[in-house]
This record gives sequence, C-alpha cells and structure tokens, in this order.
Amino acid sequence: MDNFIVSARKYRPVTFDSVVGQQHITNTLKNAIHNNQLAQAFLFCGPRGVGKTTCARILAKTINCENISATTEACGECESCRSFAAGASFSIHELDAASNNSVDDIRSLIEQVRIPPQTGKYKIYIIDEVHMLSQAAFNAFLKTLEEPPSYAIFILATTEKHKILPTILSRCQIFDFNRIRVEDMSNHLATIAHKEDIAFEVDGLHVIAQKADGGLRDALSMFDQIVSFSNRNLTYQAVIENLNILDYDYYFKLMHAIAQEDAAETLLILDNVMNRGFDGGHFIAGLSNHLRNLLVTKEPKTLKLLEVSENVKKKYLEQSSQLSSGLLLSALNIANQCEVSYRTSKNQRLQVELALLKMCHLSSAIKLAVNGVSTTSVEIKKKLPDTVNSVTPVVTPKESRPTEIQPKVTETPSSTPVQSSPSSVKEEPPKKTFTSGKGWGAVKSSVAVPSLNTVFDTKEDTSAEENDLVEGSEFREVTFNSFISKWNELAEKMKADSRITIYTIMTANPPRLKGNIIEIDVENAVQSDQLKEGKIDMLNFLRVQLGNFALDIQTFEIEQTVVRKAYTSQEKYQAMAVKNPALETLRKTFNLGLS
Repeated sequence: MDNFIVSARKYRPVTFDSVVGQQHITNTLKNAIHNNQLAQAFLFCGPRGVGKTTCARILAKTINCENISATTEACGECESCRSFAAGASFSIHELDAASNNSVDDIRSLIEQVRIPPQTGKYKIYIIDEVHMLSQAAFNAFLKTLEEPPSYAIFILATTEKHKILPTILSRCQIFDFNRIRVEDMSNHLATIAHKEDIAFEVDGLHVIAQKADGGLRDALSMFDQIVSFSNRNLTYQAVIENLNILDYDYYFKLMHAIAQEDAAETLLILDNVMNRGFDGGHFIAGLSNHLRNLLVTKEPKTLKLLEVSENVKKKYLEQSSQLSSGLLLSALNIANQCEVSYRTSKNQRLQVELALLKMCHLSSAIKLAVNGVSTTSVEIKKKLPDTVNSVTPVVTPKESRPTEIQPKVTETPSSTPVQSSPSSVKEEPPKKTFTSGKGWGAVKSSVAVPSLNTVFDTKEDTSAEENDLVEGSEFREVTFNSFISKWNELAEKMKADSRITIYTIMTANPPRLKGNIIEIDVENAVQSDQLKEGKIDMLNFLRVQLGNFALDIQTFEIEQTVVRKAYTSQEKYQAMAVKNPALETLRKTFNLGLS
C-alpha cells in the first residue's frame, strides 16, 4: 500500500504559472528574472495558505536554473533543478525562524553567507516566519541584509508584517499576497478532483472554498477530509454534513416564511436548526449573510459580489425578486442588533426568536407605510377643530402615480358661523382642502398650516427673565453706618440661605462706599465670578432697604505678596537678624560661622 500524500503537498505548485490567484506577484517576479533586475532581499507577506513559501521556492529554483525557458520558468531537468527537487541543493537554504530565532542562529547564517555558491549562480536563503526572530537577531541581521555579497539573495516570508522592524522592511522589496478568490479556489479543487478521478458537485466545492476564507491550504485539507468521508463522492450534502455548515435551503425557507408573515413556521425552522446542534449565534450570523446576498442580487452591478455557485445564484435571484429592498434592509438591521446583543443575553434563544418575530411583522409595517394609513394621523384628525386649515396629502402607489399631479383646491365654508365684532376678532378665512392625485391610495389627514402673511412678523418674547435687577426712581443719600448695617444683615441672610461662598467674600474684607458705588476686595478671579453670580440678589436687597436704586457693586482683586518660608540655616539666620540686629554684631565679634 502506497503512502498517502495530502493534496496540499502532492499538488503544490512547482512553476509560476501553476500558482493560484497570485498573478500580480508571479508576473512581477518573472519580469525581474527575465530583465536580470533581481533585488538583494524579498519580503513575501500575507495570510496563511496563499502561496508565500511556495513562491519563494519557485523563485529560488528559477534563479539558479541553468536552462530557463522562454516563459521564464525553471526547466526542471538541469542539475540545479533536480538537486532542489530532491532537497539536496547546496545553493538554496531554508531556515525556519520560529525555531531558529536567536542571535547565534543569525550569526551562523551570516558566516555561511560569506562562502560563495558551489553550484549555480546565486546562494539563496529562504527564511520562513521571519517575524519570530528576536530583537537582537533582527539587529544582527541588518548589516548583512543591507549589503550582502553579490551572489546572496534573501527571501523572507511572514504572516505578520507589522511585527517586523521598519529597518528590515526598508531593505526589502515587499510583495503583499492576496486572499485567493472563491472562484479560483473552486476551479483548482475541480482540477485536482479530475486528476484523482473523484466525483464531485460544483456546489460542494464552492462551499469548501467559502469555508477556507481565502487560504488554499485549508481548502485542500478540507477537500481530503470530505473525500475520505464521502468515499470519493464529494456531494453538496456530504460537505455541509462534514463541515457542520447550515444548508442554504434553511435560509431560503425562512425568508419565504418571513415574507408570508408566518411566525409559527419561522420558529419551527429555528427549532429544527438548533436540534441539529447548531448555535443560535451561528444561525443569526448566517441569516445576516443570507440577507446581504439577497440585497447584492437586487442590483445587476453588484451581482459579481455574490461568491456562490451558479445553481445557488439562481435561487438568490429568484427570491430577491420577490422581496422588497425595504424588507431586506429592515430584516438585516434586526439581525445585526440581535447578533450584537446575543453574547450578553442570558436567554440567547429568546433573542433569536424575538428577532424572527420582528421580521415577520415587517411586511405589514411596510404596507401601512406605502398605503399611508396611520392610526396616529387618524386620531389627530379627529381631535383637530373644524376651523383649522387642513391639507390633505395623497399617497399613491409608485406604479399608479401620474407624471404630473395638479393640486385641486376646494373652498368650503365653515360649518359653524362665528359671531364676533369686527374690532375684536379678525374674519376667519375659509377652510381649504387640498387634494392631489386620485385612486385607491388617496388618504386624507389634517395638518395646521400657518398664514404666510404672519410668518415674518415680529413675535413677542413671552419668556420672563429670572433674577431681573430691581429698578426705581428713588435715589436717597446713603450714610456709611446705615450701609454697613444692611450689609451685615445681607451677609447673615446669605449664610442662612447656604450661600457660604458669598458670605465668606462679604465678611473677609470690609467694603467701601464711594457715592453710589460699593467697592469689594477679592483675592482672585474665582471669588470675583462668584460675586458676579450673586450681584443681582445683593443689589435688589440693598437698593430696597436703603432706598437708593443707583447703587452698584465693583470688585477689585488684591495683589497677594508671597511670603517664602525660611528653610536653610542661612535663611533662618537672616530672618532672625532682621528681627534682632544684635545677632550680626555678636557673630562678627566672636568670628562665628554658620554650620
């Protein structure tokens, strides 16, 4: 019995043309080889399983090939190509940086670089997972990477480009690998299935390609697994059973039930899905993706964004034609909200069921919006008086609307005559009813419309200002004693009203009365602002009590002199000498010093 070789190894590309989904990379490398414009260092970065190491090996083999073909591919027959295929090449070295990430490993590599190639034109070093090198190893590698010998070429590969030092990036030609498209991956799997004589369904291969999420190696691993599971008969049903994927049919049935407003059927479909072992969060995420695909198929321009097989694409087109964009957008919004709140909910199944019930009532809500029938508008119309001007808008379905709508104005006299004198009440204008369009969609509602003649009239400001300053015509002369008496009384009043800040300011420094101006000293701008806030209340009290309505308050900030405390021995002595000059005489007499 022959040893089984997994498809990822057995069908690993050996030429540039056999690389899947990276034509922008392979074409650039082939042109560089053809024009002899090879860089000293290459950096291949991208997700896992997209061909970084494979392209590095093909590049290394092609550079040293003795008989490069006209299409810039390695011949596969020369001594260099045969030794590389057998893993015995002395000119091409592979290093796994994940297990050789120390400074000593890089120093050993640098020593090897100094030795010229024994066979071939170049000595090539492929360093995989280069982001795993330590900081010291990167620094040791810098000089050699920047100025290698003319025969040395470095090819670095990584999945995490952001972890590599900028000094390393600046010394390399960087190639970004793309995720492989679903269509390219499905075609490659079909090619392998034909070579292996495996029966398959295209829908099944598409599901594998979607599940792989852009990584061909993952797709080939799943392909081998399902081939063994299905006994070399790869069907759509076998794929969804083995990979634990929800069938498209569940979501198509679910959306049909939602469109029919069949809440019971939607709950039964959910119960069937969860009985098969699927998680509610997985279900609602799949429903969001299904709604997204339905919206994509609504527009022919975005149809190419649908990454499914042709059979499934036809089902999407058929169902999307039966559902409105408003229903799909509203359902997608509900599904998104459910997905966000699902993880934090204690009753997760109830969250999904509630979202499905909301979706089932979307059709009725949209019909009400289109027809223009609203309970609220009807109730408002009943409450409005007959004398209010009313406008009756008409909502007509889009299909039956005429190209031009001419409004028809009908004047009807008021049902109840209003008797009033001409001088006191203005004549009420006749009631106007506007009607536009015709047909089953006409709906009447009442809306108050103001007269255009009064739109620009100046309106009185009825809002009363609080804490207005009391004004008067009395300007009695105020003596200082009567002023101080009322000032102290006001301070106690502020204290009783729990306005302690103003009380403190009023009692901290004695006020001065100069004519009708009360001057108050404050220590800083904060106290000045506090006093301005209570200024109106203070003046209202003083003006009334003293009988002088010309009194006003002004604040003055006191300049604070900062007194520095003596800390050192010399500063303390100087402070003592200022108070007692005899100390200085004593010091000079006995020739004393400070310690």
